[in-house]
Amino acid sequence: MAKPKSADKRVKPGRIRNVLTTLGREIAQDLIPVGAALPPEPDLETRFGVGRGVVREAIKTLAAKGLVSVRPRHGTHVLPRSEWSLLDRDVLSWLVGKDEPGRDLLLAIQEVRSIIEPAAAALAAERATKNDRWRINAALAAMETAQDQASTIAADKAFHLAILDATHNPVLQGFRGAIDTILSTVFIVAVGSAGWFRDNLPNHAAAARAIESGDAEKARIAMERVLGYTKFKLSSRRTAAAERRLAGTVAITPTKRAIVKKAGANKKKKRHVS
Repeated sequence: MAKPKSADKRVKPGRIRNVLTTLGREIAQDLIPVGAALPPEPDLETRFGVGRGVVREAIKTLAAKGLVSVRPRHGTHVLPRSEWSLLDRDVLSWLVGKDEPGRDLLLAIQEVRSIIEPAAAALAAERATKNDRWRINAALAAMETAQDQASTIAADKAFHLAILDATHNPVLQGFRGAIDTILSTVFIVAVGSAGWFRDNLPNHAAAARAIESGDAEKARIAMERVLGYTKFKLSSRRTAAAERRLAGTVAITPTKRAIVKKAGANKKKKRHVS
């Protein structure tokens, strides 16, 4: 009888993860909206086919990430997004989901990067060791020679994370997981934009050179340019969801699209005259 219990303990972390991830995604995607109560424990046990201990551990983790509050006799309720640990790797991945993230979320993410990464680049210029500089330059070289999407993304992420590591600041390094997830989120959109990586390579190279030479201010400015270019591309590019909405609203044929465009222009003209 001891063996089945041991086996159950081995799979328990996986069961907790399954419940945690499913509920986390449903909360992040507003399937369980802010203020709503999670189903009672017995219902969750039945739904996931797990015991009470698994459900409680998953909810405890959701509470630690700020997604829910647990109050005796009041149940478990979803908290406002302002309470969520948005730099948590899990929370970010749940927010992004499987679809392309919204532009507002992407731009908010870029604002966080603009606060953290230029300062990190400046510190890296002052503190980077020989090995740190080698990692940064190796990542840059990999970016410059990448031939496919996967290797390009891997090299770009390695570049930014190497700079973060080169700060030798344990608090900043604590953002490593968040930055990793943030970069993955941005790349969901980046890979669909022509010239995104190639056109921004000179800015990456300038940051690497500044860190190599120990010039903190130049490193900061170069990283600001890296992020500024990315923000520009995010701001000017329609998301996939927007493209789908446009396709559903405007007919596909050029002729009909021209008619719609002309009608809009005439409407603006009349409004101006009045």
